[in-house]
Amino acid sequence: MECYFFSKYHFRRSIHPLSKKLTVILLGLTVSCFNFLCVGVASAALWSSTEIHYQRGEYDNPYSGGTTDTTVLTFQHASGWKYGSNFFFVDQLSSSGNEDFYGEMYSTFSLGKMTGRDLTKGTLTDVGIVLGINVAGDPNVRKYLPGLNLSWKVPGFNYFDTLLTLYIDDTAGDQAPKEDDSFMIDWAWDYPFSIGSQEFNITGHMEYVHQRDNEFGGTVESWILAQPQLRYDLGHALFDVSNQLLVGIEYQFWLNKLGDSDTDEKTALVLVVWQL
Repeated sequence: MECYFFSKYHFRRSIHPLSKKLTVILLGLTVSCFNFLCVGVASAALWSSTEIHYQRGEYDNPYSGGTTDTTVLTFQHASGWKYGSNFFFVDQLSSSGNEDFYGEMYSTFSLGKMTGRDLTKGTLTDVGIVLGINVAGDPNVRKYLPGLNLSWKVPGFNYFDTLLTLYIDDTAGDQAPKEDDSFMIDWAWDYPFSIGSQEFNITGHMEYVHQRDNEFGGTVESWILAQPQLRYDLGHALFDVSNQLLVGIEYQFWLNKLGDSDTDEKTALVLVVWQL
């Protein structure tokens, strides 16, 4: 299997309320993007994978100091082509009657494939050029993430990648404060295993985003966000159909959530995954 970023990068960073009108616009853009990736380049696609996630649990709120019972619906897609891969996801969050939105997209261009050279060196199998963007709608938060992806061959893993990017702020500043630029390091993985005839996998990511200052002179602390998922292939157990209906848990650990030194999140989320 080709390596790609199939964990949720992120992973839910700066999420803010979004009006219904703006939600429709952004979801429309997402559908257009999906059509481009999945239909427009279908003839060139080497593989693709699309998932819908349902998650429910309590999130810590660094602004109110309390927790909120939250439902998250995620649409995410990954596909590979001759010279690389594409990945995007959209989160729709519902909490206490409020609707929130957040999305990310990444395109990776394989240097090995583009040059026709074998870049394997030890456990390193490929180097890719990455162009990424993170968007939260209503406060006009926007981050650009250009950088490199390192693909590793680790026994037993479907993929194990290291992402090294800049974390460039392009926030409009009308609701969320602008921030200095920074950098991010992320590790993403997928490890399948079996217990008897039952099939499982552990997938996820862990990221580090470096400290920066905002436009008011405040410090946005460095954070570490880890989101491992333990998945059980329920479809295989019940219907002998593998990799379609999966259930499990996602454990979220966020040190200095959203850069707040007083908020560390540790929470478990119920997880249901349907692969299209």
